[in-house]
Amino acid sequence: MKLGSLKEGGRDGTLIVVSRDLSRAVKATGIAPTMQRALEEWESTAPRLNSIYEVLNLSPAETINGEPVFAVDFAALASPLPRAYEFVDGSAYLPHVARVRKARGAEVPESFYTDPLMYQGVSAGFLGPRDPVRVTDEAQGIDLEAEVVVVTDDVPMAVTPDQAASHIQLIGLINDVSLRNLIPGELAKGFGFLQSKPRSALSPVLVTPDELGDAWKDNKVHLPLLTHINGAWFGAPEAGVDMQFDFAQLIAHAAKTRPLSAGTIVGSGTVANEDTSLGASCFAELRTVETLRDGKPSTPFMKYGDTVRIEMLSRSGESIFGAIEQKISKP
Repeated sequence: MKLGSLKEGGRDGTLIVVSRDLSRAVKATGIAPTMQRALEEWESTAPRLNSIYEVLNLSPAETINGEPVFAVDFAALASPLPRAYEFVDGSAYLPHVARVRKARGAEVPESFYTDPLMYQGVSAGFLGPRDPVRVTDEAQGIDLEAEVVVVTDDVPMAVTPDQAASHIQLIGLINDVSLRNLIPGELAKGFGFLQSKPRSALSPVLVTPDELGDAWKDNKVHLPLLTHINGAWFGAPEAGVDMQFDFAQLIAHAAKTRPLSAGTIVGSGTVANEDTSLGASCFAELRTVETLRDGKPSTPFMKYGDTVRIEMLSRSGESIFGAIEQKISKP
């Protein structure tokens, strides 16, 4: 099942069911007005939403449950979750962590292999998949971070990873925007990110795990995550490779001392592999590889007018989540 939200109906958008090929959609407000409401009542809403999905894929009907079927306009889509109660982002791909630390002469602590890195991100608003990334100053070091995310229903406090797996209801992609030149100063204060982590963008749709078939295994997505910058290939690392902590482990880590509300978004962190020939999912990664190879980075961060496209294709070549396509812009 594939679900999205229209830019209408207030801050939380209007819930829609989207066809498998991402071409057609229908409002699902008779079941739940918003994605958030659907997740809060997932046990009852999911089967009814899936019934609409089946009809949408199998029938050329012009209406479903009295609602008109319409062609998908990606520019009219909000983030599937226009705002969420929580966004917790991990850093599960340790090749990325190891390279960044090596470039500055630091080792990876042993604890990083047993205890996930995670921070609390901005969740009060997510950019739509075609919305521009607005930044006040190019000198802030504008970067993308291509990641996979999962969305949960209500997660009890202190769940085990095995228990956490059953709370993964939806999967998507995110461009976790970072302002790299602000990060060192903020982290030096010892109190975490704030100004260096603005709003991120989610993929056009979120999908249930069954949509991935055998590419969803061991609580990981086993497909390449493809990024283009200004139309040129940037990277396609394998999301199921070199992921030290799977999504169930990340959820359990986040819920160790508190429950997670339905609609919590859990990020994988920047997808990265030991094999650097597969490219990168952020400029910081590429610049680190250049530093280790050449003694200094040669690729600049993003500038006004640059574009980023993030997408994941099935093994037969179809877009699963739709593409995040954004331009870097002035406010």
